[in-house]
Amino acid sequence: MAKLTKKQKEATAKVDATKAYPLKEASALVKEMTNVKFDASVDVAVRLGVDPRKAEQMVRGVVTLPHGTGKDVKVLALVTPDKEAEATEAGADYVGLDEYLQKIKGGWTDVDVIVTMPSVMGKLGPLGRILGPRGLMPNPKTGTVTMDVAKAVKDVKGGKIDFKVDKTGIIHAAIGKSSFDADKIAGNADELLQTIIKLKPTTAKGTYIKSIYMSSTMSPSVEVDAKSVGASL
Repeated sequence: MAKLTKKQKEATAKVDATKAYPLKEASALVKEMTNVKFDASVDVAVRLGVDPRKAEQMVRGVVTLPHGTGKDVKVLALVTPDKEAEATEAGADYVGLDEYLQKIKGGWTDVDVIVTMPSVMGKLGPLGRILGPRGLMPNPKTGTVTMDVAKAVKDVKGGKIDFKVDKTGIIHAAIGKSSFDADKIAGNADELLQTIIKLKPTTAKGTYIKSIYMSSTMSPSVEVDAKSVGASL
């Protein structure tokens, strides 16, 4: 087992592992414990009382974080020529169609999100084996397949993220950066958590939110008191 560094020991000592903290307190604690030299990502892990193997209990959604992600999201807009100016003005980093389809076919995936139009989806089908595993395949449910390309690009650039419960029943999401103040971290986390709560499947039985943990890159995790969600802000 690897030994903890002095900084890791100091950070771990600040957390009571037997305690679940109110959301705002947990946010402040995660920020305080973060001591890396870069702007660390702040992540939330939510364990749900659902069975992801059942289609009706698959929890998936999108949320626009009120304070943004803190990340410069690279957006590729795969659009027809009549939509190129619209996508460019909205802030897309890469705009085009056939030339980018060829680049992707060759293995290029240096983007975070792909936005496209319904009429283009047929051309993306053969690229599913490349885009799918990287989470880059556009989807109408996440708003990345739409005729309103400008809005889709602006939403993504402005802090819109999508999330999905994994096969173990956990939703993982990056909700900000350690450079954010604690209130902004808490605000983003609360927006995500309230969205997850609204998506509770009608067939889910028992406790829906089983646990919530927050952490930053390389920091210890802090348990968030589920009862404080929505009441602490």
